[in-house]
Amino acid sequence: MDENTDIILIREIESKDYISIDSIWRKVFDLGSITDESVVKTCEKIKNDDRYQIFVADMNGKVIGFVTIVESLAINLPNGYIKVNGLAVLPEFQCCGVGKMLMRRVEKLAVERNVSLIEVTSGFKRTNAHEFYEHLGYRKTSYRFSKRI
Repeated sequence: MDENTDIILIREIESKDYISIDSIWRKVFDLGSITDESVVKTCEKIKNDDRYQIFVADMNGKVIGFVTIVESLAINLPNGYIKVNGLAVLPEFQCCGVGKMLMRRVEKLAVERNVSLIEVTSGFKRTNAHEFYEHLGYRKTSYRFSKRI
């Protein structure tokens, strides 16, 4: 990345970005279980539900990262909270500030909406991601449990 010519814009997702999101998801999370069709379908559902949002990092017209979030309510958080469902940056652009820019956009949205908390989940093996979130001021507060149905 050339700091003099490359401009990174954090913006809301557009339909033309869906396949880029699919590609980034596969490269970063190494998951082959998703299909182009399922990504497009999910992105369309997100687009039509005000609780969800996807921001992309666009560098000179190319999507190089994204963050997907959902705003939720909880009894102990009367102003609600934002949960980061996924954050991914292409490997060649990691450690360049792109992830930080995406998370700052989420934090800006939290302030705009007056929510109480931002929550992030990260897999046990993603230790670099854990360090990244801690560097941004996030703390480990719990374990996450899940059960596929």
